[in-house]
Amino acid sequence: MSDKLKIKLSIADRVYPLTIEPSQEEGLRKAAKNIEQLAKKFEQSYAVRDKQDVLAMCALQFASKIEQKGIDQSEGTLAALERLKALDQLVNTKLSIK
Repeated sequence: MSDKLKIKLSIADRVYPLTIEPSQEEGLRKAAKNIEQLAKKFEQSYAVRDKQDVLAMCALQFASKIEQKGIDQSEGTLAALERLKALDQLVNTKLSIK
């Protein structure tokens, strides 16, 4: 049984105390850092009224990247499946000739 770890992450000038599995720490710290960097980028690039708007823009950016990866992987999987079917047909054709 692993012991829980208590950490504090700072996002958009707020501190969030979390109790996590030790294996989650690196990913959470990297995610918080990425959010902070993107939030600063949005604040510098656009006239933003408040942190909530910045965080909503960050959430949209990260969510769209995840969705796009899923779409790209699906398209890649379909292409690979088509190539495998063609290869299977070729092998079956060659085997049936003998």
